[in-house]
Amino acid sequence: MNRSDLFFSQQNMNLLCRDESCSVYQMKNETGDGTATYYEVYPGIGVIYNDFHMASCPPRRFDNTHYISIHHCREGRIEWEVSNGAYLYLASGDIMLDSSATENNHCSFPVSHYHGITITISVPEAAESLGELLSLFSIDLEQIEHQFALKARPFIMHGNSVPDHVISELYQVPENIRLEYLRVKVLELLVTLKTVDPTVLGVERPYFYKTQVEKVKAIMAFMTEEPERHFTMEELSEKFDISTSALKQCFKGVYGTAIYTYMRNYRMDLAASLLTQTDEPITVIAGKVGYTNTSKFSEAFKKVKGKTPLEYRKIKI
Repeated sequence: MNRSDLFFSQQNMNLLCRDESCSVYQMKNETGDGTATYYEVYPGIGVIYNDFHMASCPPRRFDNTHYISIHHCREGRIEWEVSNGAYLYLASGDIMLDSSATENNHCSFPVSHYHGITITISVPEAAESLGELLSLFSIDLEQIEHQFALKARPFIMHGNSVPDHVISELYQVPENIRLEYLRVKVLELLVTLKTVDPTVLGVERPYFYKTQVEKVKAIMAFMTEEPERHFTMEELSEKFDISTSALKQCFKGVYGTAIYTYMRNYRMDLAASLLTQTDEPITVIAGKVGYTNTSKFSEAFKKVKGKTPLEYRKIKI
């Protein structure tokens, strides 16, 4: 078993296929599946393209390697357990730096969708094998770790930064030059990190604790099991023993949107599915997603989907 196979086996992923430039690993469980396409760009430095459509994955395991990771979330949402049952969330457009000092052993996807890039750097291996190259560009990996205080907690920044522009260019690369391009861009990214002032670009994301997260996920499951019912915030707060303020804040932290917005979109997605996959009358579908008034349902559906239910059904047939 080579080094990358060992690393991904520790993430509960199996080798799917491999060619001379990259390896593709896959994870599957009852909540969906995901793939990670791995390029070793330098000894000790890898670039991973992540494509996950699943809600949860098993706990991860790591060896004792000293590493730095750079994560970019292009679409979807990632949940990290960062320490002692505290959870942190990465949203679309976020860049997160972390290190083995703040190692996380749990990663999942609250909206069952995540596309992004991870750059992994084994600090001792990269320093030993790339010492002259890193020195040429004045790159000090341990200084990066210190600059962003990664031994204390992960560092997050969001959009419109020089590193963000560099990372965004990694998503559209011709396959025939991908490895060479990644080598150039990884060096460029490490150089541009020196331009970041953590006190200016850092985004302070709250931690949410396991009991809160579990309650919010239970609330989401409870509401989506009965989409025809409209629950008040007070009803949910009392039923699940969580304050309304904590419920609002934690729900938005986990799912990236307010609780009522989430349910509105869920209802309209369900209605869209029923419109295209069944012959049920629109009045019946409206009732199944909590609307007794068909005109109000049509208005709400058009606001979300851009077309009336009848127009949507005709186009999708």
